[in-house]
Amino acid sequence: MSGGNLRVLHPGALSTVQDLGRRGWAHLGVPRSGALDRAAHLLANRLVGNPATAATVETTLTGIAVRLSRPATVAVTGAWAAVTVDDRPVPWAAPVAVPVGARIEIGPAQRGVRSYLAVGGGLTPPPVLGSRSTDLLSGLGPDPLAVGTRVPLGDDPGVPAPVDVAPTALIPDELWLRLHPGPRADWFTEDALATLLRARYRVSGQSDRVGVRLEGPRLTRRITTELRSEPVVLGAVQVPPAGQPLVFLADHPTLGGYPVVGVVHPDDLDLLAQARPGTVVRFRSVPEPT
Repeated sequence: MSGGNLRVLHPGALSTVQDLGRRGWAHLGVPRSGALDRAAHLLANRLVGNPATAATVETTLTGIAVRLSRPATVAVTGAWAAVTVDDRPVPWAAPVAVPVGARIEIGPAQRGVRSYLAVGGGLTPPPVLGSRSTDLLSGLGPDPLAVGTRVPLGDDPGVPAPVDVAPTALIPDELWLRLHPGPRADWFTEDALATLLRARYRVSGQSDRVGVRLEGPRLTRRITTELRSEPVVLGAVQVPPAGQPLVFLADHPTLGGYPVVGVVHPDDLDLLAQARPGTVVRFRSVPEPT
C-alpha cells in the first residue's frame, strides 16, 4: 500500500515530526534537532518495519489524535500512555494493524513526557537540509502539528516486527547523568564543582526541546568576566549568570556565551528528555572517552 496521509484531529500540547535530525550543519548555525528520545523513536520504527531514518510523530505530555487515509501498521513508544483505535484499547510498544479511516489516539502521558507514533512507511513531509524534523529554535522543517494538518506517508514497508510487545526501560524517578567535565570547568570554584556532583537538582517546568533547566544549588564562578560566544554541543551543561545548570537538548543553539561546566553522556539524554518537572537529577563525573 502506498501514498496516503496522516490527518491531525487533536494535536495535544505540542506534537512535531521528528527523525534522526540534521547532522553536519552546525558550522552554519543549524542545530541537529531530531527525536529527543532516540531509543523510543528507533524502537517505534523497528516495530512497524520502517528504517531507522523514517520520521515519526513526537508528542508532549497530552498526546494526540490522528486519522490515516490508508490502512497501516502503527506503534507507540516512549512515555507510557493509553492508546486506542476507534476507542478500543490497543497495546503500547507493539505493532498494531489499523484499518483505513480509524481514529488513533494517544492519551496523556502517565509516565514520562514524550511519546512516539510510528506509521508503516514513515511520515514524508519535504526534507529540509536532509531531515524532516521540526526544529523549534531555527524554524526549519514542518510546522508543529495543528488541527487539520495533513502529513504525507511513505510506501508501506510490508511486514512489521514479529513481536507481541517489546521490552522497554523504565523511566526512573531519579536520574543519574554521566558528566564529562569541561570545557570551562575551570571557570567555576572547586566548591561549585563539588556541589554539582553532590546536590540533587530538579527539572524545571521551564524546560523544552532546546534544553532542560535544573533548579537547585547555585554554581559559583571563579572567573566572572564575559565569555566570548563559542560552539556548544548536544548535552552541554551551560551555566547562566543565575548559576542554575541548563542541559542542552536537540534544538539547542550552536553557539553560547555562558560557560559550559561539562557535557552529559549522549546515552543518558533519552531519559533526561522523558523527565517530568520535579524529577530529581544527579550528576556523576566520568573521564572523557579515549
